[in-house]
Parts: sequence; C-alpha cells; structure tokens
Amino acid sequence: MSTAAVTARALIRTSMADGGGTRLETLRSDPPLTLRRTGPRRVHLVSTGAGPLRGDHLDLGVDVAPGTSLEVCSVAATLVLPGLAEAPSVMLVRARVGAGATLRFSPEPTVLAAGCSHRLVVRLSLAEDATVLWREEIVFGRHGERPGRCHARFDATVAGRPLLRQNLVIGEETVDGSPAVYGDARCVGSTLVAGPAWRPSAGDKRERRAVVGEGWAALPLAGPGVLVSALGADAVQLRRRLEHGEDAARSHATG
Repeated sequence: MSTAAVTARALIRTSMADGGGTRLETLRSDPPLTLRRTGPRRVHLVSTGAGPLRGDHLDLGVDVAPGTSLEVCSVAATLVLPGLAEAPSVMLVRARVGAGATLRFSPEPTVLAAGCSHRLVVRLSLAEDATVLWREEIVFGRHGERPGRCHARFDATVAGRPLLRQNLVIGEETVDGSPAVYGDARCVGSTLVAGPAWRPSAGDKRERRAVVGEGWAALPLAGPGVLVSALGADAVQLRRRLEHGEDAARSHATG
C-alpha cells in the first residue's frame, strides 16, 4: 500500500498599485493549497484535497509589501487526518509584513482528528511600523472523539526583535488532563494583535494590565502587541471569546 506524502507550496505576494493602494501581485497555488482572490485585498485559502495526512508537508508564504494591506481567510475548517506515514504532517506559514503594511490572518479552525500527528509552525516577521491581527483556532477532534497529537509553534519578531515565542502541545495525556491547562475545554485559540498603535508613547508611565474575561485573557506583551488566549467548549464559543478578547486588546492601543 502506498505511503506517498504530499508536498505543496503556495505564495501570496502584494505590491503597491499605481497611484497607491494594494495590488495582489502573486497568487501561486499548489494543491491542496489553493488560493482564490475574493476581494481587492482579500484572499481565501481553499482546500482542494483531503488532509493534511501524516507525512504531508504544506508551506504557505505570505509577503505583504510596504504600504499595502492584505486579509487571508479560508472557506472551511482544516481537518487534519491520520495516515500511513510515521512522520507527522506539517503546516508551515511564513509571513513577512513590510513597513507601514497591514495583515489580517484569520483562517477557519484546525480540527485534529483522532490518530493524527501534526506540526503547525508560524514564522511571522514584522517591520517596525507594520500592523497585524493573527488568529489561530484548534479544535480537539471531531464530535465524540479524542484529538490526535499536535505541536503548534508561533514565532513573531518586530524589526528582528522577538515579540512572541509560543508553544502549544495537544494530545498528550499529561497536558490534556490537567485542569491547569485545558481542563474540560474542546477548543483552544489565540490572537496576536500588534503594531505601532500598541507601542507606549514616550513618557507614558501607565502600567499595561491584563484584561480577563470568562474563558479568555488579553495579555499585553513586552513589545508593541497584545496576545489574546481563549478556551471553549466548541468552536462557536471559542470564536466569541476570542472576539471579546480582541475588543479588549484594542483598549491597549495608544493611537
């Protein structure tokens, strides 16, 4: 029986249009990573194949040119499936946001089917005055099943300086069963909002405090940004809680 894995690479690149504004310069798809333009500055990711399955390696590049803006969404949740390969599936997203540019990255949730083994890796590089909203949502299995395993890694820098380093591990009994980690939640998510509006102005000595609600928290970072984290019983509740936290994060903005 074949254990052939899929390797796919896709790229979104913007450029400045004549007279200003954003032009979608490059949309390069590689099934199952298929990109569709759905607005002047909006791209939807369409899955044109099952998975990812164990052994698959998917690589999405996002390059937002200086002074432009881009929104990246997806049309449906990503269902991570088991497979015959020993190696985990990998979803790597590499994004660069140039000077004065804006990126909103908010795909639908990743669902970890029973038996899967997955790595989700994000490498986000921001210019000094770039702005980003980056949302990630993970669902612990389909209805009535335990999740597979997932290691999610998020690295964000601003002008080469670390802004956020985060690791999440799902599907390990020592972690999943702890009331101090996920408790009885079935979903976990986070949103990074960052940019010059979250950089304290010179001479501003006000303490930046965390804002905590039911199932969510908005935590100011040492750099120009806020991390929203949330848990939920289902994807609808998780999204609602993340949006509450994103609203609270905007209260930290200085401009």
